[in-house]
Amino acid sequence: MDEHLFRATLIAERKRADRSNQALGLLIVAVPDADTADSPALWADVIVALEAVIRGVDLLGWFQSRKAIGVILPELRGPSVNASELEARVRRELSRRLPENANSRLTIQFHMHETSRPAHPARPSPVDLSLFPELQTQRERHPIYDALKRGLDIAGSLTLLLLLSPVFLVIALAVKATSPGPVIYRQPRIGRMMKPFTMLKFRSMHVNADAHAHVEFVSWFINGTGRDQPGTAGIFKLTNDRRITPIGRLLRATSLDELPQFWNVLRGEMSLVGPRPPMPYELEQYRPWHCRRVLEAKPGITGLWQVTGRSRTTFDEMVRLDLRYARTCSLWNDLKILAATPAAVLSGRGAC
Repeated sequence: MDEHLFRATLIAERKRADRSNQALGLLIVAVPDADTADSPALWADVIVALEAVIRGVDLLGWFQSRKAIGVILPELRGPSVNASELEARVRRELSRRLPENANSRLTIQFHMHETSRPAHPARPSPVDLSLFPELQTQRERHPIYDALKRGLDIAGSLTLLLLLSPVFLVIALAVKATSPGPVIYRQPRIGRMMKPFTMLKFRSMHVNADAHAHVEFVSWFINGTGRDQPGTAGIFKLTNDRRITPIGRLLRATSLDELPQFWNVLRGEMSLVGPRPPMPYELEQYRPWHCRRVLEAKPGITGLWQVTGRSRTTFDEMVRLDLRYARTCSLWNDLKILAATPAAVLSGRGAC
């Protein structure tokens, strides 16, 4: 199959693997040498060699036209495919059919799309872009939007940091005066392409507060199907939480604890508009398709979910809203979400 169809098939098979909780493999045989890559006879031998070692359900096509042949290996259960063993089998078959000088120029790569949850959510594995060709396509399709969005982020965050500096000072004094500890709380979060970063918030809890209750609630919300639970107020927020300081309750109710995140936006770690960045222990509970929300868009202070759904939605519905935002990204949509955010905050549905 041609490159366009092969990549579309790869995306569909990866999503099917996520739904069926089965691993997916991608084998790529490439020729870096442009002169050698143009040889039809070479690729004919490569295709015959690959067909001799792959299974009947595997799919073969151009990963990159006239430069790389790809094989999609669906429905991998457990360690059913050993990458080094498969590469050795392909290499042996190629050596039988190709001259040594041509065979030595070929590169063989094996990529595995795992459907299990990350073993170390605080240090997630880098995203393998070979398995997510649509991410590269998105970047190529929206260079103007990306530049305008970054310009809006810089101008907006810098302006708000300057205008709200007196508010920052008042909040800092209030936090310091009402409980011992630092004014700013640094919280590890997961950004776009699974890149960890430190998100800033005004501290709203007592120092060294135990996170066990919140971890349990996060697990319940992601893995459960209910919308409401006693003692909760929207996604990942608990009411009557003794860990929260008196001034912290006010800051959370008004979303003023989120103001330091404008610094994250200025640094490029976040955007004004985007999905809410997950915590590492939250990522540990994700199903494979949930992870797309931290792949397809930079995390934001506010977003489509915050202004349309929030506590009225399940976690799966929140993820679908985030994915819809990523698919329909435009500067106009961002401006509409920003315009709707003050009303969402005043109604109790603001960013969290």
